[in-house]
Amino acid sequence: MSTLRFRVVETAFTKKAVDVAVPDERPSEYFGKYVFNRAKMFKYLPEKTYRKLVDAIDNGTPLDREIADSVAEGMKKWAIEMGATHYTHWFHPLTEGTAEKHDAFVEHDGKGGVVEEFSGKLLIQQEPDASSFPNGGIRNTFEARGYSAWDPSSPAFIVDDTLCIPTVFIAYTGESLDYKAPLLKALDSVNKAAVDVCHYFDHNVKKVFAYLGWEQEYFLVDEGLYAARPDLLLTGRTLMGHESSKNQQLEDHYFGAIPTRVAAFMKDLEIESLKLGIPVKTRHNEVAPNQFELAPIFEECNLANDHNLLIMALMRKISRRHGFRVLLHEKPFKGVNGSGKHNNWSLGTDTGVLLMAPGKTAEDNLRFVTFIVNVLMAVYRHNGLLKASISSATNAHRLGANEAPPAIISSFLGTQLTQVLDHLEESSNDELIALSGKHGMKLDIPQIPELLIDNTDRNRTSPFAFTGNRFEFRAVGSEANCASAMIALNTAVAEQLIEFKSEVDALIAKGEPKVSAILDVVRKYIKESKPIHFDGNGYSEEWKMEALKRGLDCETSVPVIFDNYLKEDSVKMFESTGVMTRKELEARNEVKWETYTKKIQIEARVLGDLAMNHIIPISTKYQSELIDNVYKIKSLFSEDKAVLLCGKDLDIIEEIGRRELAIKEKVEEMIEARKKANRIADEREKAIAYHDTVAPKFDEIRYHIDKLELIVDDQMWTLPKYRELLFIR
Repeated sequence: MSTLRFRVVETAFTKKAVDVAVPDERPSEYFGKYVFNRAKMFKYLPEKTYRKLVDAIDNGTPLDREIADSVAEGMKKWAIEMGATHYTHWFHPLTEGTAEKHDAFVEHDGKGGVVEEFSGKLLIQQEPDASSFPNGGIRNTFEARGYSAWDPSSPAFIVDDTLCIPTVFIAYTGESLDYKAPLLKALDSVNKAAVDVCHYFDHNVKKVFAYLGWEQEYFLVDEGLYAARPDLLLTGRTLMGHESSKNQQLEDHYFGAIPTRVAAFMKDLEIESLKLGIPVKTRHNEVAPNQFELAPIFEECNLANDHNLLIMALMRKISRRHGFRVLLHEKPFKGVNGSGKHNNWSLGTDTGVLLMAPGKTAEDNLRFVTFIVNVLMAVYRHNGLLKASISSATNAHRLGANEAPPAIISSFLGTQLTQVLDHLEESSNDELIALSGKHGMKLDIPQIPELLIDNTDRNRTSPFAFTGNRFEFRAVGSEANCASAMIALNTAVAEQLIEFKSEVDALIAKGEPKVSAILDVVRKYIKESKPIHFDGNGYSEEWKMEALKRGLDCETSVPVIFDNYLKEDSVKMFESTGVMTRKELEARNEVKWETYTKKIQIEARVLGDLAMNHIIPISTKYQSELIDNVYKIKSLFSEDKAVLLCGKDLDIIEEIGRRELAIKEKVEEMIEARKKANRIADEREKAIAYHDTVAPKFDEIRYHIDKLELIVDDQMWTLPKYRELLFIR
């Protein structure tokens, strides 16, 4: 009998909170300590170099080699003073994580020794092996060259002894092989399109920023219990395990007192995050047992995404310091809430105006409505693409239950904003516009008070909800790279704003006044985008039927959902905005299909192994003990009495046999389905086969394993149970 489960449970109960060394300074003093931010740039760079670099960051001005050499010298000097000995280009390949290769600051000095050196060439560009990363066939082993190129808009930072330089990653032939390159292009596109529309209201606007505030949910599990669960170790989720008698039904974990070990972890994580310039602000218990959340102050989208990827790496590292493992999988435990990463998205101008926030004047509110309605149109036109941007093998387990939004994209607006849009739709321009003496035009748009920020209810079933001064894209998964959703959303909004301006300008060219032209197009868009507006229960069967009638994408097969990237409307959108080419989109879909297949394949192998080599031997051993007990009872008592005493044991013996037989049959069917799918050459068709024929076997096998867990002697069961995984802290 394995005693590992009981040893790790006993050890977990004895663990105490780890002491965390708190800096003597206030957080404001050590914030950004390990970041080459503008203050460090000003200190370590010559004035000319500093001005050129800031201009490049703010305005995208190209940097010449001389300036790059000067930046590299200053950056190296700062990094070495901070104890760094190595540097790396830090990039985001299509793996949902980050990649880095560390090189030392050493070069031959020509005299048999070495010097610490870091040139502009090394700062600007390096050559990772592109064929070793997911690339969708763009790079082969015999043509492997790829380039990582410096992103000056995201500051370099130091982790341990390494200077990390945020970079994009592209193929030798120019195609992007990462998330950052298309994200930067999408942000540039939405900036230009939004500035043009802003000029209808304020000619002083020179730049529009996309802002992102992510909310990172996660589970913490004791590392000993984690190590005793091969499914958690290899797949990030539990492939079996009966629900605990108590889980989240008492609603007593959300916002509850944070357990002491967890609080120590959170404190440690916050200190390290602040030193790296990540403005973490909020921490709390989430709904499910052992589930938690952290969130920062909103930042510019590119930087916010870098910070999210960095903090996920920090969480994995620091959790081990505290005897935990962090689970970022969207659905590590069945029957309780999964983990998401709500993406709070908004646009703001360089003049300090939030474009998703209502204003104090009628013109401000017309601007507000203009941007809101254009976002709704973008989401409506590309609802299938936005769903594809958040879809994965792991997020599919989460969507549609336990407070996660459904896999149908719709937008919640709230009563007040809905009334405003209805009024605009139903009124004529003459009714909306009245001359008001020397005050010029007066717009009869219902007063939108500042209170609106808190005047929208919270619909937990809405995937894309308006929440006062921003939209909250709630369908994003906890493990995902936010860039996937942000690329699709910002590009869709950019395309929509370009079209809006074209239509308004056409009306103005015909002699229609500007405000009247804007209202005409806004009213048209309000009517067209109505199908995306839904404030009801997204979990209901009625909504699924209604969404289908409205023409929304209701597909549930993840591999098929990915097709949205290659629909002509999507390709046209990405190409017209300069974000991605058809070739890049095709390559990315190959990666998505291949990744989906591999994740299901790994889960199938792990489940089959655990079922046949862990579960069945344990249940058979318990069955044998029951059989032995039955024989002994029959030898001691009369036949009638023995039947009475053994009846229940005989039922259990039979049930174990039936469930073991079902498990063996289902595992064999799963293996055969996998073999058949593996013979398919086309990645899309293979992924669909895995979705349709392999993945459905998981729940069938799990059902019988979970029933056996309730039957088999607890002392014999080797895998930590849900009550231990979720309630030992």
